[in-house]
Amino acid sequence: MLNARQILILNGPNLNLLGKRQPEIYGTETLGDVEAKCKRVGSELGLSVDFRQSNAEAELISWLHEARETVGGIIINPAAYSHTSVAIMDALAACPCPIIEVHISNIHRREPFRHHSYPSHVATAVICGCGTQGYTLALRRLATLLEKVAP
Repeated sequence: MLNARQILILNGPNLNLLGKRQPEIYGTETLGDVEAKCKRVGSELGLSVDFRQSNAEAELISWLHEARETVGGIIINPAAYSHTSVAIMDALAACPCPIIEVHISNIHRREPFRHHSYPSHVATAVICGCGTQGYTLALRRLATLLEKVAP
């Protein structure tokens, strides 16, 4: 059943290593720190946050399929799958809710292969280069979008 105030936040491969892997690019906060911040901000905005991470493309797609009829919005950091996964793009395209793609680093200032993102083609908005603050910015934007469609 649809819960318009439920937000699914998905994180792709290697984000479980956040804070340990390339801190000069991704910072020192852990994914647990980001989750706690998102749940706090979500609560302030009247949103319920379901925060998940997987290194498996199939699992991310299955979660997106489940979310189609249950959530009001999706935030996704597809990580390296941004540049390779038409399947994740297609799963996102099947979701009728607003979708915000988040990248911790500015993918446009990095290696050329990172400049293209398949999910960007179906995302409502893209936030990149704002560090982990991008997640809370995305939550605030979703709250605004959801207010506009509320009956």
